[in-house]
Amino acid sequence: MPATFATFKRLKDKGLAAMREGDYVAAKPYLIQAAECMIEISEANKDPAQRGEQETYAKELLELAKDCDRRAARGPGGGARRDRARDGEEAETKADDWIVREKPNVKFADIAGLDDVKGEIQLKMLYPFQHPELAQRYGITVGGGVLLFGPPGTGKTMFAKAIAAELDATMFVISPAQIMSKWVGEAEQNIKKLFEAAKAESKSVIFMDEVEALVPRRRDQQSTVMQRVVPQILQEIEGFDRKSDRALMFLGATNEPWSLDPAMLRPGRLDAKIYVPLPDAEARFKLFEIYLGKRPVADDIDFSKLVELTAGYSGADIKALAERSASRPFLESVAGATPRNINMADMQAVLADMPPSVGQRDVEKFEKWATEN
Repeated sequence: MPATFATFKRLKDKGLAAMREGDYVAAKPYLIQAAECMIEISEANKDPAQRGEQETYAKELLELAKDCDRRAARGPGGGARRDRARDGEEAETKADDWIVREKPNVKFADIAGLDDVKGEIQLKMLYPFQHPELAQRYGITVGGGVLLFGPPGTGKTMFAKAIAAELDATMFVISPAQIMSKWVGEAEQNIKKLFEAAKAESKSVIFMDEVEALVPRRRDQQSTVMQRVVPQILQEIEGFDRKSDRALMFLGATNEPWSLDPAMLRPGRLDAKIYVPLPDAEARFKLFEIYLGKRPVADDIDFSKLVELTAGYSGADIKALAERSASRPFLESVAGATPRNINMADMQAVLADMPPSVGQRDVEKFEKWATEN
């Protein structure tokens, strides 16, 4: 049975949950299986960039599994600092060893549709930085914490990159696997290092995907580590110097906003919440232009009809639809047939076997949370 993202997420979540509880023996097999699942997913991915990211994530999970062996060998009370000192390593991990910096070049113009979302982001996040004198005059706060939430595959990470690019800011990207591998045992110190590194830049955006894994509801968590991590993150976000010349923003993205610790959503923390919904008709039209624009298409391709047929599909779904449709004439050509263009029949055949990845009940759940929060 082919690997799926649902299977990967289930295995990864179980592995990370076991690590939080200090049960490293139980965590290791889940992490290895999650890594193997991600490797299988990456091998089927036709997008080189995505495949590279997925392979890197699989390697991180395998390293995390190896770390479980080391932690299990220490026994109860084994400390990360003591273990490294015994091995002759540095007493502390340098921030540059695990913090990923990048300068994104994706702009809002590169994102299809969703003009309402773009307008909300500009109002809450970009204009105060771009017009500091006016922001000061009208008492508009600069920087702070923002939550991007919505169904998977809607472009939350793309929006985060566009925000950093529009601000010409350095983006700090932290994955859950990195956090769990580096922070268990010295969580508070490494959180401080992350924010200190970001504050050292003239403009910076800290981006954390799956933020609910880092700041879960504490009442649902038995882990003493998470009981310390959550307050530390909250303290760092509240400590932003919003009157200084240094632009600092914390962006959290999640597909499960209801799993966040309620304290994270109070004013002064992730107080700006932006819903990134499924693409509207205009966005879907542009997505088809993007994903089919550089491929050979037949004259019978009807973009308006495709937009109509894909109501409720995510941006990731539409990208997959274009790729799978292109694979049909490609495989025919490989088998010896005369190369032909992608036609409407290809698109409809793929659509017949490809329901939207996000169900209507899930959409309603996001919309309800957006209304209530």
